Amino acid sequence: MEETISLKELFQTLKKRIVLIISITLLAMIGSGIVSYFLLTPVYKSSTQILVNQTKTDESTFYNTNEVQTNIQLISTYSVILKSAAILNSVKEELNLNMNVSSLNNKITVENAQNSQIMTVSVTDADPKVALEIANKTAEVFEKEIKKIMSVDNVTILPLADDQENQSPISPNPPINIIIAGVIGLLVGIGLAFLLEYLDNTIKNESDVEKLLDLPVLGAITVIDESFDAKLRGSNNGRIRGAS
Repeated sequence: MEETISLKELFQTLKKRIVLIISITLLAMIGSGIVSYFLLTPVYKSSTQILVNQTKTDESTFYNTNEVQTNIQLISTYSVILKSAAILNSVKEELNLNMNVSSLNNKITVENAQNSQIMTVSVTDADPKVALEIANKTAEVFEKEIKKIMSVDNVTILPLADDQENQSPISPNPPINIIIAGVIGLLVGIGLAFLLEYLDNTIKNESDVEKLLDLPVLGAITVIDESFDAKLRGSNNGRIRGAS
């Protein structure tokens, strides 16, 4: 037996379970807010930049295209060296960090824009001061050690703003988390409403009988309100007495 559901029935289902849908949505948003504001540890991000540029051997002010391409290609190698144990061990010792090299490595990311000679070293940590110290010290150690490792002098640290300790955390983002939780809660509530409606096999009216038995309904017994019937009888009795 093929069943079809009309748009009206869908809206009726949503209207019938509106309290359930709203409750789940609000609970999801409140739970997300509590977790975001009180349980999750804020994470801060600090960055520094390193310029990779070959030292010129003449007084020409024009840049050689081959030199620029060489510098860009070196950035991939430098990114690996910067996060190597040779660099990070020195950073850990100089800052007296209470973490292993693997944990320190996970805090550091190295990025560079396409066809750019600039490397951006970013560090994330729960303490913005520690994140800034690690970023600056990593760049400093790298600038010093790369001269020994590759016998080159083409790395320069670019100074950045020194107010990164006062920045806002990059995560968590409570407003975004609450909005996402609200959308998920709404979808879950709607899905649960339709599931409960689907599992509800009780017969409520004559249309349900027609769907279940695939037979036309010839008649229906209406529900008589006893209180209304009593009032009607009393009214008729009063009229009869008045007429007599």
